[in-house]
Amino acid sequence: MRSTLAFIRKELCEHIRSGKLVFLGLVFLLLGIMNPAVAKLTPWLLEMFSASFAESGILIGEVTVTARDSWVQFYKNAPMGLVAFILLESGIFTKEYSTGTLILSLTKGLRRYRVVLSKALVLLSLWTAAYWLSYLVTYGYTAYFFDMSVVQSPHLAAAGYWLFGVWVVALLCFFSVLSTSYAVVLLGTGGAALFVYFVGLIPKVGRYLPTYLTDGTPLLYGTAEADSYLAPMLVTAGLALALFAACIPVFNKRDL
Repeated sequence: MRSTLAFIRKELCEHIRSGKLVFLGLVFLLLGIMNPAVAKLTPWLLEMFSASFAESGILIGEVTVTARDSWVQFYKNAPMGLVAFILLESGIFTKEYSTGTLILSLTKGLRRYRVVLSKALVLLSLWTAAYWLSYLVTYGYTAYFFDMSVVQSPHLAAAGYWLFGVWVVALLCFFSVLSTSYAVVLLGTGGAALFVYFVGLIPKVGRYLPTYLTDGTPLLYGTAEADSYLAPMLVTAGLALALFAACIPVFNKRDL
């Protein structure tokens, strides 16, 4: 257990020294601020450009913005945060393959499964902290500027997207132990997520897939029941656990 904690500390220290931790925090903090800011400024922006629209024959009436609009922005911007996270963390294994630092750790007695466990825990911790930072900032500013009573189940909707992110992190971890190439890790992670997205366009199948959790607006508007998110959540959690578990035997067979 001590070796695992020591390796986790090493990973976190590397994130601090490289500036990755600060960058992640700033990206998700900015996204959290942007969501209510865009909603709050929308009427003002439309009013400012109303004269230009009128010249084109487009008349803009009175625009009413609510807390729902802020949360719609949250789900529009959340993919940007997830993509930034994947781009930043896609080298968590491949960099050590190229530098040979993993061999040094393993020769000192660190078990291979502990390497996978440590890196997976770091990835999950960073994704969780960054995502919920963005959520809490959005929630705080939205509650300050708007009436939150019109929004239903914001926590459950947000938990769904967080779980989708956990599945994507599991994909990243799996392709990282599978390949030494940074490009393959990115293409594998993105390609798998994109494949599931297209499969999810089939209505009877899509409601059980991880991509179903990326849109929390039906919950916020009260047009979807909370129970309808239970099945995709269970499937997503199961797939993520299976991917994390598969990382260990794959990594055990790798030549470093």
